[in-house]
Amino acid sequence: MLEFPLWKKLLVWGLCALGLWLAMPNLFYAKVESHNDALAEGVEDDTWPSVLPSGLVNLGLDLRGGAHLLVEVEVEEVYADRMDGMWPEVRDALRELRDTVGTVRRIGVEGDTLTVRIGEPTGLTPGIEAVRALTSPIVSLTGAGSQDFEVAGSNDTITLTMSAAERQATDDRTMEQSLEIIRRRVDEAGTREPTIQRQGQDRILIQVPGIGSAEELLELIGQTAKLTFHPVVNRTGDENARAGAGNIIYPSIDEPGAFYILERRPVISGEHLVDAQPSFDQNNSPAVSFRLNPTGGRIFGEYTAGNIGNPFAIVLDEEVISAPTIQSHIPGGSGIITGNFSVEESTRLAILLRAGALPAEINVLEQRTVGPELGQDSIDAGRIAAIVAFTGVLIFMALSYGLFGVFADIALILNVALIFGLLSLIGATLTLPGIAGIVLTIGMAVDANVLIFERIREELKTAKGPARAIQLGYEKALSAIIDANITTFIAAIILFMLGSGPVRGFSITLGLGIITSVFTAIYVTRLMIVTWYDARRPKTIEV
Repeated sequence: MLEFPLWKKLLVWGLCALGLWLAMPNLFYAKVESHNDALAEGVEDDTWPSVLPSGLVNLGLDLRGGAHLLVEVEVEEVYADRMDGMWPEVRDALRELRDTVGTVRRIGVEGDTLTVRIGEPTGLTPGIEAVRALTSPIVSLTGAGSQDFEVAGSNDTITLTMSAAERQATDDRTMEQSLEIIRRRVDEAGTREPTIQRQGQDRILIQVPGIGSAEELLELIGQTAKLTFHPVVNRTGDENARAGAGNIIYPSIDEPGAFYILERRPVISGEHLVDAQPSFDQNNSPAVSFRLNPTGGRIFGEYTAGNIGNPFAIVLDEEVISAPTIQSHIPGGSGIITGNFSVEESTRLAILLRAGALPAEINVLEQRTVGPELGQDSIDAGRIAAIVAFTGVLIFMALSYGLFGVFADIALILNVALIFGLLSLIGATLTLPGIAGIVLTIGMAVDANVLIFERIREELKTAKGPARAIQLGYEKALSAIIDANITTFIAAIILFMLGSGPVRGFSITLGLGIITSVFTAIYVTRLMIVTWYDARRPKTIEV
């Protein structure tokens, strides 16, 4: 009646052993963390055997300490960039009407407005219509049905202004892009489970556990790392030299006092970048290799093929880091950036290039460095709470159900180990709410065993034998166990989907705890009871 196939026994004990194996590194947290940090920096380290697992449960900001930033994104800056980008299209559209509008000259960009002067005021109306043809409907739920630009004119000037709906859509895109770039930069740096979320119209909250200071975090996310490739017009030693219309002047990083006059419009930019990795050049000096997407690779290949013998500037954040002469056609869209880099600088540059440039500058409104002392207090308080709850449950089960309660206690210990094993496996972050979820799981974990044991007692009262009572106890309690845990698991999923930060941490530990609790209650305790019964074959049992 209590048959338990060998394969099922091996599977249950194998899963328990795997959970203990994955949870083990957390008992040696400092040693394993030091080992992982050394490997991340490319340094050989033998403080922790490589054959053992090295996954840890990451500690959140409230437990480990870290950096807290509240920043404001200068979304208005994007307006001017957008209007600058419209100028070539406006110029080309008006040039097609040269006989009607005369000469076309850009007056300038102020905020969200581009102003253009034409030579023939009589051609104002056709000019306005030509520019208006460049506008398009808003691709946004809030601005549906509106145009992205408004065109007006007076005498000999035409103005192109961003509409209110387009400004709102641009703000939303800028914030979404900023959030994604900050998230990618922080994640690339190897930090653990940051909290990065939008607050209000133009603010972003950034909390990163494990980072040294708020200044270090700001240095990481505040750099623009804007990579562009420009044709070189001239080279000069005069910082105030006249660049000329359509040109810009940037200093050289490697050559103090040297400046390059470049064409303003880049041939390709960082938006075409697919990947960037730290590497070494032919002289074994640190460098950064990069790879472009198919569009960027095609443009890069066509340009190099048509400009052999001409210098080509690689610009990073408005500084020329290299201006090599194109020696031959460069197909494939890949290359290497060389300079006076250290290994750390090339690694950081690769991270910033992969993450992309922030679309606008950010202003720091609030910054705090959270010390680990508070985290240690929280860990100690959480540990005490967990130990008290754990001990109380163990004693209650042992006193209430005797030997069967001891089996439930062993399963509870395995349950907690399985939770930490799963948290280590998925690289989850443990916060104070997460500890609360574990403590709650400890209390809930034995509910299933209580249902089973009470059902076994009921079956024993009907004069059934021990084996039959045990079997019916598990079978008849199963539906109630599944129903109760499914509803709680659904609540955990909803908390994870709709919550953020601490709420998600609580939902993760609660959800994993439900899975492990059901497993240990239904399979582990049953396997232990079956093993004990097969060995003793008692005529009567007491539960």
